[in-house]
Amino acid sequence: MAYVHGTSFPVTAINLAALACSRQAIRTNSRTRSFMASKKSDETLIVDSEQADAEDNGSSAGTGLIVPEQSLPGKLLLLPIFERPFFPAQVQPLVIDESPWEETFARLAKMDHHLLGLCYAGDQDEHASASPEDFADTGCVVRLHNVVRGNGKIQFIAQGMQRFRIDGWLSRTAPFAAEVSYPNERSKNTPEIKAYAMALIQAIKELIPLNPLYNEELKNFLNHFNLNDPSPLADFAAAITTAPGPELQQILDTVSLQKRMERVLILLHKELEVARLQAEIRSEVEQKMSKHQREFFLREELKVIQRELGIAKDDRTSDIDEFRERMEKRTPPEHVKKRFDEEINKMSILETGSPEYGVTRNYLDWLSAVPWGNYSRDKLSLRHAKTVLNRDHAGLEDIKERILEFLAMGSFRGEISGSILLFVGPPGVGKTSIGKSIAECLGRKFYRFSVGGMRDEAEIKGHRRTYIGAMPGKLVQALKDVDVSNPVIMLDEIDKMGSSHQGDPASAMLEVLDPEQNSEFLDHYLDLRVDLSKVLFVCTANQLDTIPRPLLDRMDVIRLGGYIASEKLEIARKHLWPRLLERNNVKSSQVKISDSAIKALIEGYAREAGVRSLEKLLHRVLRKSVVKLLGKSKTVSISNRNLVEFVGEPPFRVEKQLGGVGVITGLAWTSMGGATLPIEATSVHEGERGLKLTGQLGKVMNESAQIAHSYVTTNADRYGVGKDWFMRHSLHLHVPEGATPKDGPSAGISITSALLSLALNKPVRKSFAMTGEITLTGEVLPVGGIREKLIAARRIGVKQIILPAGNRRDVSELPEHIVTGLDIRHAGHYDEVFEILFQAKRTARQ
Repeated sequence: MAYVHGTSFPVTAINLAALACSRQAIRTNSRTRSFMASKKSDETLIVDSEQADAEDNGSSAGTGLIVPEQSLPGKLLLLPIFERPFFPAQVQPLVIDESPWEETFARLAKMDHHLLGLCYAGDQDEHASASPEDFADTGCVVRLHNVVRGNGKIQFIAQGMQRFRIDGWLSRTAPFAAEVSYPNERSKNTPEIKAYAMALIQAIKELIPLNPLYNEELKNFLNHFNLNDPSPLADFAAAITTAPGPELQQILDTVSLQKRMERVLILLHKELEVARLQAEIRSEVEQKMSKHQREFFLREELKVIQRELGIAKDDRTSDIDEFRERMEKRTPPEHVKKRFDEEINKMSILETGSPEYGVTRNYLDWLSAVPWGNYSRDKLSLRHAKTVLNRDHAGLEDIKERILEFLAMGSFRGEISGSILLFVGPPGVGKTSIGKSIAECLGRKFYRFSVGGMRDEAEIKGHRRTYIGAMPGKLVQALKDVDVSNPVIMLDEIDKMGSSHQGDPASAMLEVLDPEQNSEFLDHYLDLRVDLSKVLFVCTANQLDTIPRPLLDRMDVIRLGGYIASEKLEIARKHLWPRLLERNNVKSSQVKISDSAIKALIEGYAREAGVRSLEKLLHRVLRKSVVKLLGKSKTVSISNRNLVEFVGEPPFRVEKQLGGVGVITGLAWTSMGGATLPIEATSVHEGERGLKLTGQLGKVMNESAQIAHSYVTTNADRYGVGKDWFMRHSLHLHVPEGATPKDGPSAGISITSALLSLALNKPVRKSFAMTGEITLTGEVLPVGGIREKLIAARRIGVKQIILPAGNRRDVSELPEHIVTGLDIRHAGHYDEVFEILFQAKRTARQ
């Protein structure tokens, strides 16, 4: 494309006659009429025919042979051209805006020669204003033909004549004018120039079959080309390339013919490479398209031939046969058989292109994929189950025993059904892996999906068939995937289900998890009753508070309290570390970790109830060890002496039990397991009764502190405190680690003991930790999380524990290794707690 200031007009044809005469003598065999625009004319101004006759008789456009340099003027009006320079070998129509160049064309109309200079002004916007600094030093003088003005545009055909150089400016604003000179382009016809000319012709001939855009014009030009004057050939070859404007301007600036031909030859070779690449891409695309079309026609012909011979079926018959074959492998109930036959009959009369056909086909696909009546055989061997549980899990002896009891009941009854298990515990204690182990114990297939964050009941019960993209619920999809009707299905994170305008999934679960109802579970998509009574459902949750009570009543709750340090050590040695080595293809002889290092990791880095953080730390140790193995080390050993090099300094300090007057150690339960809860009390000033609470205490814990304060104030005499001591002192109660929110009633007796220790000015008798709720009458009520609290007490080395009397049953159900070595005292009233802590007899109850 070539652009003049204004509107661009693409090169669409090359005037052969102009190309033949651009550098040679100009012959005119008939009268030439030029049309130039002027301000006075509406559309075109016809040059007087008498002037044209005069030009025929001796001017620059006459019939005689004129030397071009002698007929070209020394002063020219100039016009900027953008994106590509204009070459002497070009003939091209151009369109420009009338308004900025109207004066230029008005002056040009008054001149006899009708010649205009076109100069390349850079790759600017076509509407940009050019200045003399933008003009290239070398331009092309062109003769204008068929000048037409209209609609604010000026259109003309420019015939390139010869190069010119700008020697000086006569007008530096529009209309631009300059004094010009015409360099001598003639050169001796040396053998080198002839060789370059032949090379250019050969390159152009190679370009013709690759780029058909200039096919005819190239052939005509080469047929009329004079080998003795190769200068137009070089300019013409440069003009037909797609090179950028600055490179083409270098060609125009080059007067030396040999150097110009060298540069043009390089451009042509680049053009040839691009054209060849385009041809290869076009050929490859055409081959692929023709291959696909050929395969399509052959397949269609094959279908017709097979149909005519009766050896092939159409798509509908093939689908129906496939669905019937699937159902023959099932043992569906009668209502399912009846619906299947109805849908098959409907499908057989529907047009394959109708929307109803696609809906019916998808429905039959799902209906025949459900494993109606297909059951796997259970392995009811308690010895096998015990082996699998011990192999996959270290510790959790009470949980294993509970699972074996469940399996024993199924073995005695002859089938496993009727009970829904719910494993509740902090993250990382192995709830999901226990579900997998149960499936392996029974020899059943296992399917797990998380219901956490689920807000659409259609995920459980399916969509109606009327909806676009309708599908069955997750339970039917699970049965399809496992291809049996009695798998183990794990519903993970059941405590995190939500509800929205799309329904309440927790309520939809009531039918699924009720043994009395799930034998006739209704999926909305299938619109048929599905028997889920043989499915063993295993659910997991971190807490019970968010599970609806009706749903919780349908499940058998099994609590996983977490692991003590010795259990974590065994899990790391037997399970976590070997599994990490196997996953990362590391030999046990290459990286070794000592028990002391693992114990240091447990105590200083991973104190949560589960083992997930411990596994991450071991993985971190292994990564750094592999880096050393790739270096100079052949083996890496990790002990507690060099553990800091692998995991840094421990984030947890060694917990010490706080002591002194007014300081009591309580026990608390958190979602991450048990924790110790030091409580401090002090007297701020005397004069009036008051109680200030800090430590980010929740509403329930605030109420426990108020109850404890009221109780000790009312019963101060019974515990040897002055009658008005609490009435005269303003007290401050603080629970350290104030950045951590704390709540719950378990700190009742701990707060009471801290206030009495302050009032009596006596520390507790021994190192004690306690938990329990207190009432205004001094009764000690039972609390939850006993297992986790005892594990927390063992972690800091506390051996003497005070628990509510109502928690005796919880202690008796704990494993032996948790309670061994602990001195556990039970109290039903605070008087008993007072006697244990201060070894003092209280006054008789009022």
